[in-house]
Amino acid sequence: MSLATIERTPRTPFAPAAPARELSLAVQPARDTRPAVTPAPAVPTAPAAEAPRLRAVPQGTEARGFVLYVGIDELKAAAAGTDLSAIVEQLKHLAQQLVPTAETHAAVALAPVGAGGRDVDVVRLALQDPSALAKHRQGEEPEEKAASGVIVDLSRKRVLIDDAPAALTYKEFELLQFLILRESQTIARAQLISTLWSAEDDAAPNERTIDVHIRRLRSKLGAYEDVVRTVRGIGYRYDRHPDVSVRFASTPSPDFI
Repeated sequence: MSLATIERTPRTPFAPAAPARELSLAVQPARDTRPAVTPAPAVPTAPAAEAPRLRAVPQGTEARGFVLYVGIDELKAAAAGTDLSAIVEQLKHLAQQLVPTAETHAAVALAPVGAGGRDVDVVRLALQDPSALAKHRQGEEPEEKAASGVIVDLSRKRVLIDDAPAALTYKEFELLQFLILRESQTIARAQLISTLWSAEDDAAPNERTIDVHIRRLRSKLGAYEDVVRTVRGIGYRYDRHPDVSVRFASTPSPDFI
């Protein structure tokens, strides 16, 4: 180790030290060097879907259960190695498995021995299914068509009975027309014969056989046969009838006297 000469410097008078500068430390935020990510457009939230609605349930009502009609008799069940009671219990057990809080009720359909038709249709009728009952009534009780009476069309020379053409012969129509045009008059048999048949006509009836022509006319009028009335000992007449409508021709009938 060597000794070094330390030179002393002259002392200077003491001077107050300069005040220390205040240093302000400003923290610069760190720069984010990651690439900017464009936010994805907001997807509108779909409204909650309503529970599917049964087609047969109208507005203002709700489905509280259902009926399952099973068409099978004891013989068919036995042929399959089971019976109706076992089938019912299995169906009830299945309902409990699917919906533990479900309540079930079973009813057996009874029908007369030998009742025809499909098993399921017989069951629906026996248990009073409304749609099956309506269909059954339509099949057994056809809607009766309202009677429209008798229409005598003098211009077209035809007669309609309850809207169906009546198969009158030409001479039968002439008889009916002759009486209608003389409403409320009693026409003798001889007058009918002399007016509607010529003297040279071999087919001309007599006063006894004219009744046969009238009887045939009445039979074709069906339920309205009383339109032609018999005046005992004289002949026949037509009186105004509520079920008879007469359509007159535009020109008078040539047989009208």
